[in-house]
Amino acid sequence: MDSLGIVEAKTIAAGVALSDAMMKEADVELIRASTICSGRYLVFLGGDREAVSTSVKYAQDSGRSLTGSFVLSNVSSQLLAALQRDEPAYEGGALGVIESRNVSSGIVAADSAVKHSDIQLLRLVTGQGINGKSYFVISGDVASVEDAAETARVALGKYLVDSVVIPRPDKAVVRSLVRGMR
Repeated sequence: MDSLGIVEAKTIAAGVALSDAMMKEADVELIRASTICSGRYLVFLGGDREAVSTSVKYAQDSGRSLTGSFVLSNVSSQLLAALQRDEPAYEGGALGVIESRNVSSGIVAADSAVKHSDIQLLRLVTGQGINGKSYFVISGDVASVEDAAETARVALGKYLVDSVVIPRPDKAVVRSLVRGMR
């Protein structure tokens, strides 16, 4: 799988119908499809570039109301692991937290940040329990995290809510961000 398709529908019913139709439109793999806050529906598809593009274009041309839709080529293995909810170990260093107004734009920004800088994607939170927003947590040396955060801010543009870089985070803060609130 070299490409990732992201479709964020404004309604659950539309999202379910689109996920079914997109699977039938081209030879793609359904990575995840689920509701997110604010009554939206999020679909992640994987496969080769042409198949993923065909499926996402179907959604874009469907007449259904979308919050966002993207095709990411040469998708980062770190991003795929985060979408599949693998939990990487924190290896120390600075932390960056980047928050987006929606999920699809946040995923694009996370992929851009990981590809641009020598950082580790620690966590990706996609819309559930945070009113349809998303955020991701990155780590690495301070300069790399600052560079990645700037790349993400540019990628997000008007969808940026906020971003921070914490040079020497407290261990309890790291635990709560990386593993969730425990």
